Amino acid sequence: MDIGFSNNHSGTQIEPKSIHGMLWLQTHFETTHWEAISKGLVILPSLDAQMLSKDATLAGLNVTFINSLTQLDKI
Repeated sequence: MDIGFSNNHSGTQIEPKSIHGMLWLQTHFETTHWEAISKGLVILPSLDAQMLSKDATLAGLNVTFINSLTQLDKI
């Protein structure tokens, strides 16, 4: 896997999983964001993340989407 996408309540977290994934992400984001991306600290709107995932897949990268689960307590 080169890039992982994880859905949560505030958007989709992107996390590079290989050097190829990180290098590819660097071509899509400004230098000022590279450190946050490398640490998996970036959350994108879900629609933007889906478009980024599709672009990465078309470029030949292995991409995984994980739907985060949240358990709500019963009232």
